[in-house]
Amino acid sequence: MFSYRHAFHAGNHADVLKHTVLIATLEYLLEKDAALTVVDTHAGAGLYRLDGDYADTSGEAANGVLRFFAKAKTDVPLADAIERYLAVIRDFNPRGGAKIYPGSPFIVQHLLRDHDKLKLYELHPTDAKTLDANIAQLDAGRQIAVLREDGFLSATKFLPPPSRRALVLMDPSYEIKSDYGRVLDFAGEALKRFATGTYAVWYPIIPRPEAHDLPRRLKTMATKAGKSWLHATLTVKSSKVITEPTGEVKRPGLPASGMFLINPPHTLKAKLAEALPQLVERLAQDRNASFSLDAGG
Repeated sequence: MFSYRHAFHAGNHADVLKHTVLIATLEYLLEKDAALTVVDTHAGAGLYRLDGDYADTSGEAANGVLRFFAKAKTDVPLADAIERYLAVIRDFNPRGGAKIYPGSPFIVQHLLRDHDKLKLYELHPTDAKTLDANIAQLDAGRQIAVLREDGFLSATKFLPPPSRRALVLMDPSYEIKSDYGRVLDFAGEALKRFATGTYAVWYPIIPRPEAHDLPRRLKTMATKAGKSWLHATLTVKSSKVITEPTGEVKRPGLPASGMFLINPPHTLKAKLAEALPQLVERLAQDRNASFSLDAGG
């Protein structure tokens, strides 16, 4: 149950997509003065070293965020959403480069104002302990709550918040296929409790029926509730399993991921329409790289 560690995957192409969308969404919501509550159902450790043992083992950041810190092959300016994402990464690396990678909790906290709130859930015992230690360094007082609970079971207790403004991020590991159904159950309950909240779901695009059903079922849920929605995907390589002449089977790793938002900012589609083609160009690992962007409601 507790096998997944995001430290092995920090800064990969899925993080680039997720955090580019998260920052663009959050900055829009922070334009209003009223307090915002952000709930992260699967917070992880919060901060990651890209030059540490975990990241070195997988090397995924090399084909993710680190590509933006290599020498650019083009003089074309980056899209605003990508620039904002990279600006946040640079804030955590004042000496240059990207040795430190902030997870969603630290990205959110970095952008929040003093009167906003952040609720973080993490069940993995090692990551929860690390998250506690990392958050303690911020001296954020009561702004941040770290809860060693199942976010899918108890995060709805914060909905609606007193200010009636909230962003909820759901990004479980999906190592257990029941996570797909739990995302749907949680999102449905959250919408019933707080219909005007903004809900963001990250998910992997892999050869599993549940992964392909999830965005379709979220779209149906949003449409039935009369809510707007946005669905963005980023594919960086083929998902095909290759068998070498030697008989060795090579699996591609994660080829693609998606972000589905209910009640997204009205500005987000235009920002992603500019950013996604550039993410494909920078992060492509083979000729199968592509993106999709759809919205409704």
